[in-house]
Amino acid sequence: MSEYQHILVACDYSAQSLEVAAKAKAIADKQQAKLSLLHVLDNIAMPDTAYGTVIYLDRVSDNQPLEDEKAKLKEFARQLEIAPSDCWLIWGNPKQEIVQLAEQQAVDLIVVGSHGRHGLALLLGSTANAVLHYAKCDVLAVRLQDK
Repeated sequence: MSEYQHILVACDYSAQSLEVAAKAKAIADKQQAKLSLLHVLDNIAMPDTAYGTVIYLDRVSDNQPLEDEKAKLKEFARQLEIAPSDCWLIWGNPKQEIVQLAEQQAVDLIVVGSHGRHGLALLLGSTANAVLHYAKCDVLAVRLQDK
């Protein structure tokens, strides 16, 4: 039996996020674990959906920014060979949504990128820091290099 059965990687579509996801994929492959991908929408207006904050990838809307986000997630998943059924696009606060989805999906490892901020940025908190403190499962914060 492997140590991890279900790994969730949170992404923002950046090149650094792809590096983080590649590390998560390597762990999933080694552990023979399921790998899921999550992107939290916090930069576009709340889509008008009858089904809450989860955005279904197979439902077409007339909201072009939302359709663009779906396309980005699908392409990111394709690069990592993650099935669309294991991809999540959710509107909300990343700190809350990552932890909540991990609990709902019985995730036992969350992988996030971290810039390792200090000073005021640390006091204000980061997504990785919040996930680390509130998740009920293991969290791997992959150090991102500022470029």
